[in-house]
Amino acid sequence: MSDEVQVGVGRLGPWWGFELQGVVPDIVTMGKPLGNGHPLAAVVTTREIADAFDTGMKYFNTFGGNPVSCAIGEAVLDIVEQDGLRENAVSVGGYFAQSLRELQQRQPLIGDVRAAGLYLGVELVRNRTTKMPATEQAFMVTELMKERGVIVFPNGVHDNVLKIKPPMTFRRGHVDLYVDVLDEVLSLPELRSAVQS
Repeated sequence: MSDEVQVGVGRLGPWWGFELQGVVPDIVTMGKPLGNGHPLAAVVTTREIADAFDTGMKYFNTFGGNPVSCAIGEAVLDIVEQDGLRENAVSVGGYFAQSLRELQQRQPLIGDVRAAGLYLGVELVRNRTTKMPATEQAFMVTELMKERGVIVFPNGVHDNVLKIKPPMTFRRGHVDLYVDVLDEVLSLPELRSAVQS
């Protein structure tokens, strides 16, 4: 089963995140990006699994298959394709990852940068060797960045990974702004002093 709610509809480059894993799931769920803000979701499965749910009971859903939502879903898929947003995710996402990795060389609080298309994570650690999570600092970073007009929030088991999932129309200029603000914030003495050698 593949949950494509956050990574589907081209955010990683291919249409679906599971394509990067080299598998074909039996069930695929998708939601938020499919409607681009409009409440829309879908489940795709194999005929064999779908038939297993056919027990004689009639399926009923008040909003299932309504024409407005279907038209919106089709329009979103068309725009992603026509505007080259999957290619943009690969190009701008690659530039974003490279820029963050260059920043990592200057900022010791960055322990790791993980990225696929326009879905990125910046792990903040107090010590790169022990990988001690910089949870308190991650929350400080988010507040300080928000004061400078950039929104991000910590995520992960230790709340120390800055989860970055920008709009698919993100451009290199947006990346430069983000990285510059992150660099400025991580350079503040109260954050630099949190790093343990």
